[in-house]
Amino acid sequence: MTLLLTESDVRDLLTMPTALEAVEESLRQQGNGELSLHPRRRLRLPDNALLHYMAAGDPVHGFIGMKIYTSVRGAVRFVVPLFRSATGEMAALIEADALGQIRTGAATGVATKYLANANARTAGIIGTGYQARTQLEAVAGVRPLEKVRAFGRDPERRAKFCREMSARIGVEVEPVDSGEVAVRGADIVITATSATKIVLEGPWMSPGVHVNAIGANWAQKRELDDAAVNRADVIVVDSIEQARMESGDLILSFGNNSSRWDAVRELGGIVAGKTPGRTAANQITLFKSNGIATWDVAVAVRVYELAVARGIGQSIPLWESPKTS
Repeated sequence: MTLLLTESDVRDLLTMPTALEAVEESLRQQGNGELSLHPRRRLRLPDNALLHYMAAGDPVHGFIGMKIYTSVRGAVRFVVPLFRSATGEMAALIEADALGQIRTGAATGVATKYLANANARTAGIIGTGYQARTQLEAVAGVRPLEKVRAFGRDPERRAKFCREMSARIGVEVEPVDSGEVAVRGADIVITATSATKIVLEGPWMSPGVHVNAIGANWAQKRELDDAAVNRADVIVVDSIEQARMESGDLILSFGNNSSRWDAVRELGGIVAGKTPGRTAANQITLFKSNGIATWDVAVAVRVYELAVARGIGQSIPLWESPKTS
């Protein structure tokens, strides 16, 4: 039997601490070469309907799976089918909007844990939408923040975000009137937007800042200008293969100078202790996140195991032979 888990089930089961632990373990496994990963692919139809799919395998824990989602006329729908690698059995079918939101935030939290200065206490965030919430929650989970400044284009949504996130993380989140005000002097910066134009400029960044850029995962889109990328002493991605395909922030900044990719590091290698991360307090570090399937599988496995332990979800018969009398 396959366990069907809905969005409501996932939200009941998955906490940020659980996601942080799962994603960090997944990154360590990736850095140690224990996982298989296929980067995201996209299928576009003539009417601009899009199918996105990305896959990963974890032979250590015995699971293989993928995230599949459609984006059609502004609506996005996510699902993760999770299989047992030993038998091919579908263990779970999981609605994965919340799962994806939380795992993306968790990855930023892990990157911040390994790359931000240990004494980082202030954060600036550009973007106050759906993804921004778990981004800030995760960062607050790995650094004892004392102050946060937030900018989003819509003043009402910005104010609501600050009220809600102040209550959620127990730290004052101050609404500000520009991205520059949010970023200047911050120890940690997050860009989490759907913007088609640059939202973070290099001159705003202070020495020693750590930047998490998560909003753009198309080759032609970017949140950071050339100066922001060029000022980064350490550039880290989730997967170099996938980043070369869809990290517009890096693709557009590097241009025809392909040698610049030689200095880009993978977060998994840093978590596994195979690759150095920050080596000096005044370095500027940049984590360009696109989102990879190993995170989806790792978090899906945790959700599935919790659901089984707590008796949550609906069993559905798939590929079962009908009983004969």
